[in-house]
Amino acid sequence: MDEKAIQQFPVLRSAYGGLTKSERRIADYIVAAPEEIMEQTISDIANATESSEITVSRFCKKLGFSGLQELKLNLIAGMSAAENKEFHDIRSGDRCSVVASKMFQNISDGLQDTLALLDYDAVDDAARILRRARRVAVFGFGNSATVCRDIATRYLRLGLAIQAYADSHMQVTSAALLSPADAVIAVSHSGASQELLQSVQAAKDSGASIVVITSHAKSPLAKLADVCLCGMGREVRYSSEAGASRLIHMAIGDVLYTRIAMADAELFQDNMQKMRREITKKRI
Repeated sequence: MDEKAIQQFPVLRSAYGGLTKSERRIADYIVAAPEEIMEQTISDIANATESSEITVSRFCKKLGFSGLQELKLNLIAGMSAAENKEFHDIRSGDRCSVVASKMFQNISDGLQDTLALLDYDAVDDAARILRRARRVAVFGFGNSATVCRDIATRYLRLGLAIQAYADSHMQVTSAALLSPADAVIAVSHSGASQELLQSVQAAKDSGASIVVITSHAKSPLAKLADVCLCGMGREVRYSSEAGASRLIHMAIGDVLYTRIAMADAELFQDNMQKMRREITKKRI
């Protein structure tokens, strides 16, 4: 996979990790020659990638499109947007101001990519699940653990009974004690952490609703979700894609937070006033 070329196609980047070998050949072919794809039929693509027409059709549907024509329209939009963007990789000789500029631009581009990926109906579905939940457990490791702590801290203001767990033993203990009245928010860039999958599966077995925030829509974690919210950052030198995705996942969490608050604005304002009143007492 051409890491730089695929940046202009967020849907392909998000789904790539969950594709089969034959589907990855199709994805690689599209990324390498997107202009040629516009003039080709399913049969042409199948022959060029040594696959079948059924595989090409299945590939399109796996990405969420009705068929090749809809995929082509998405590619056109991606190429058009890419003309107005430049991938900003960091070089060893870059000054601090240049590094900062590139980092900020890539974060901005990652957020725009996520706007193209985000399922807004799914955001509202997740908001309804969390509002109804008796309690909410938030699971994540590594970079994602920082996102989990941020979510737990902010969502507490909404009046939710919420707690974040970054230890695998604490996660499975919490998961085992959940019920159908509860919910889990699981955050993972790869969506393939074995320990996280175990924790989420335990929560699912307990009947809890699962909301997933991940970079890979076809990952094992995404398959366990009742609702999956997908978005990913752009990898640059000295900063991994997982690290870049941390800020993107926080932004998704913020959108979800806002939708929950909007559902009962009066309660939210009341909670905020109570919180500010108590916090003010702690200041000099």
